[in-house]
Amino acid sequence: MAFEGWPAEALAFYEGLGADNTKAYWEAHRAIYERCVKGPMEALLAELEDDFGSGRMFRPYRDIRFSHDKRPYKLSCSAHVRGAFISLSADGLFVGSGLYMPEPDRLERYRDAVAAPASGAALESIVAALSADGYTVGSHESLRTAPRGYAKDHPRIGLLRQKGIAMSRSWPPGPWLATAAPKDRVIACLQAAAPLNAWIERYVG
Repeated sequence: MAFEGWPAEALAFYEGLGADNTKAYWEAHRAIYERCVKGPMEALLAELEDDFGSGRMFRPYRDIRFSHDKRPYKLSCSAHVRGAFISLSADGLFVGSGLYMPEPDRLERYRDAVAAPASGAALESIVAALSADGYTVGSHESLRTAPRGYAKDHPRIGLLRQKGIAMSRSWPPGPWLATAAPKDRVIACLQAAAPLNAWIERYVG
């Protein structure tokens, strides 16, 4: 099956699931999910494999064991491929890549590399280029002040306060989603992320 985009039924499926997040809705619309949501995502991952490695779709079910929110189903179809995250929802398409919610030891190595003159300057240059190209660059969470052991007036204090570093771009829904265009946008995003991921691999591991 060649990737030909996600039809309008895919977005309608998630709009409906947002209004009625129940097993009854899911079972009544499972065929639409399989054909219009899951099938295209699997086709996309297959076509990305030669250049970006094998991908993996995430389960559509939420882990509600320790959550007050007992809605059973996720409101997006998401997948992972070589350090990147691809997600389709009623809001459109999202692609992100980088160092997201790192473990404490990796976060420490990230901050050491940001603070060091050569590696820190290299990251600044990568972030500036991504921002100039229209990508969002940041982290899931940032400290209000300098992390312990770093000066508040460090020239890269903004990057030091971040609990990781990732780039992303999102596109609102439209007729383009039902074409091959999403694949081109995903590829462009993954290619743009390459310098950032190379920096992470070198300095953070």
